[in-house]
Amino acid sequence: MAASTQGQAPAATLRRLMKEYQTEQQQAASSSSGSKASTRDENVLRLAPRDADAGDLLQWDATLRGPVGGAYEGGLFDVAITVPTTYPTKPPSMKFVSRIWHPNVSWKTGEICLDVLSSQWSPAWTLSSALTAVVALLDAPEPDSPLNVDAATVFRTGDQRAYRTMCHMYTLLHAAP
Repeated sequence: MAASTQGQAPAATLRRLMKEYQTEQQQAASSSSGSKASTRDENVLRLAPRDADAGDLLQWDATLRGPVGGAYEGGLFDVAITVPTTYPTKPPSMKFVSRIWHPNVSWKTGEICLDVLSSQWSPAWTLSSALTAVVALLDAPEPDSPLNVDAATVFRTGDQRAYRTMCHMYTLLHAAP
């Protein structure tokens, strides 16, 4: 059995994460049943602790779908989430596991540059709402704070056709279902 890291987390952090997990399970059930009661972002396909059976709530995995009509349409992107023991006071760390060509995502590490995952984080955010912000970033890059300079350069030129072509090509190569 894997060693759990939850023993290091304060009870308040674990309660918050358990509540988020339960909410996510309810949202997933509502989404799969076709219920309109679900407030889950349709592009967040999966969000769950990596090893809930072992009681580890500090490591999560998510799958995001590229938004319809966007440069990443058709892609399924895996995201690894590491929750600090100081959550929700401090933000989680999120990294794309699937390679993605985006100005605000490191090609080498998958690190995501997004203000809500750093300076604009608030305890009001949840893992799910932070993932919704990541999905929004896919369609609205911030080229002034790039982690992928090549993608930012193409985006800044204003040649949307070239930018979308590159995004689509890499999506087909690395994130096709």
